[in-house]
Amino acid sequence: MTFSDHLPRHGLIVCASLVQNSLNLGGLCRTAEVFRLECLVLPDLAMAESWTFRQVAVSAQRWQPLATCPPEQLASWLIAQKARGYRLVGLSPRGQHDLPAYEFRQKSVLLLGRELTGIPPELEQCCDDAIAIPQFGQVASLNVHTAAAIAIYEYIRQHSD
Repeated sequence: MTFSDHLPRHGLIVCASLVQNSLNLGGLCRTAEVFRLECLVLPDLAMAESWTFRQVAVSAQRWQPLATCPPEQLASWLIAQKARGYRLVGLSPRGQHDLPAYEFRQKSVLLLGRELTGIPPELEQCCDDAIAIPQFGQVASLNVHTAAAIAIYEYIRQHSD
């Protein structure tokens, strides 16, 4: 048992069920652990065993709570989280709220989209809100891990004591 085992976790669940790249998932695990998030949801727990995931996570998977939800079960999983009192927040370039102005609830689920196509419309409809990160360059999008890390930091900034 380590000192950090006694620290509370932040109430944010990051749902990466649509993310397929082990590099991105490993980076998300490391980010989630650094900020002591409640849970990181993967499409398949076996992905956390891949060499690439473990290299990027740098052992964070040993301390970060992980769960699984296959993409085909994601809509029902999101509805269940909403029933548990979580606010469902999609991270999308098409989001109606700019991240800097958005106020996260303590109990939130951050839904991440697929690397190339984002969040499918049928899952966007499950979300209570959709947030976008303002961007100013020629490239129209951020890597999913990078975008998630920015949103996670904003959540932590709002909910740190």
